[in-house]
Amino acid sequence: MMTTTLATPDAAHAWGMQLAPTLAAGDVIALVGNLGAGKTQITRGIVAGMESTADVTSPTFTLVHEYVDGRLPVFHFDFYRMEKAGEVIGIGWDEFLYEPGVIVVEWADLFPELLPPNTRWFHIEAQADGSRVVEERAS
Repeated sequence: MMTTTLATPDAAHAWGMQLAPTLAAGDVIALVGNLGAGKTQITRGIVAGMESTADVTSPTFTLVHEYVDGRLPVFHFDFYRMEKAGEVIGIGWDEFLYEPGVIVVEWADLFPELLPPNTRWFHIEAQADGSRVVEERAS
C-alpha cells in the first residue's frame, strides 16, 4: 500500500496532478476522509492534471460535476448528503460507470457497495501539524 504525506493544500493539489496521468477511462477513485481532509483539493489536482481548465468545486449540493474539457472527462461525485444508496443510483450512478472517463467520489465510504471492484481507495487523514497522510488501501 502506498502512503504519502502532504504538507499543505498545495501539496494535495500537486499530488492529484501527479495521479492524473496514471488514470485511464473507466477508473474510479474513492476519496475517504473527514471534513477538511483535502478531498476536493486532490480532486482539483486530478482535474487540472487532466489538462482541464474547469473551476472545481465540491458537488455537495448538485451531487455530481462533470469536467469534460480535459484529456479525459472527470465525473466528480460527493456522497456526503446522500442518505440511501438509492439516491445515488437515482442520479444516474450506473450510467456514469459506463462513461469513457474517470470517476472521483468524495465520501465514497458512505456507499462502498456501489463502487466497482477495481476502485482505487485513498484514505486521507489530517495530522496534528496540519499535514495530511494519504494511504491507498484495498477499500
